[in-house]
Amino acid sequence: MVLEADSVIGSSSFAEAIKVEAIDSYTYTGYFPDQWCIGSVPHGGYVTSTILSVASLHFRTTLSSQNQPHTLTLHLTFLRRTSTGRATFKVKDVKLGRQTSTIHITLTQGDSRDKVVGYITHSNISLETGVTLPTNWELHPAPYPANVKKLQDGTDPHWRLLEQMPFAAFRKASTNVQFYFPQKGQQGKSLTDEWIRFSNGEKFTTESIGYVADTFPQIVEAYRDDRSVQPADGRKWPSFWYPTILLNLEIKKVLPPEGVEWLFVRVQAKQIKNGRMDLEVVILDAEGDLVALSQHVSLVVGAERNIAGREKGGVGQEKSGKEKTKL
Repeated sequence: MVLEADSVIGSSSFAEAIKVEAIDSYTYTGYFPDQWCIGSVPHGGYVTSTILSVASLHFRTTLSSQNQPHTLTLHLTFLRRTSTGRATFKVKDVKLGRQTSTIHITLTQGDSRDKVVGYITHSNISLETGVTLPTNWELHPAPYPANVKKLQDGTDPHWRLLEQMPFAAFRKASTNVQFYFPQKGQQGKSLTDEWIRFSNGEKFTTESIGYVADTFPQIVEAYRDDRSVQPADGRKWPSFWYPTILLNLEIKKVLPPEGVEWLFVRVQAKQIKNGRMDLEVVILDAEGDLVALSQHVSLVVGAERNIAGREKGGVGQEKSGKEKTKL
């Protein structure tokens, strides 16, 4: 059975948007709707969540005898821009073990060229045993305290709802989430703290963590008003696109099947140089438990490259006619 596009197009449900179905034991299909795009390109975190959904289905069906339903780690390389429409996922069992198993997933579209490739390792977190030690780790600087009940009714003294993210028409995927930011502003230009929840009341599940790990205001935008880093000739910065070329994710805590409403996210860059940046992402739940860690390598390029034509090649080496675009 092939997933019907009509069931996804225009849907406000994240669960529907990342739904995949099996064509055979090692091939799955899904559909990327425009609602979850940045410009013309499906949001990298949304694509990550769809791949998590593929892995989850594969371990529930083809590899059900492994009894390893939980993603431990994910490593994705984004080779080429994805696009809206049908997506095919080919799975290869790489290593099946008693404690952990690893699969390889390749995402293709249209011309069948590889768009995203990755390794996903599964286990059964509920059966984990072994050494457990306190590390006394905590976030520095400490985030402002929050009360999710007060966040919901708008009375938390430390956090405020942002009614609309900048460039929302271009970054459509961001409109599906409500963002709460510190009343006093961020505690540094290269650091962002946020509390988020789905705009439609949907709950975050473990598969949602891929999207959450890539959903935040872009750190580069915090420097737009900093004259010390503006072009010397007085030109203004153009609109930027921030394509992810690598995303790592480690799940520390499995969210309950019914999901959770709120998650806290801290994003921090260590270096932004020559159009390339790293991002470290920490995700906590409302109880302050560590849910996931993520690391990204991203590019900073002109927004026009997001909607440029496409040709054979790697990420950004795609064109329409004679206009070649390189990232």
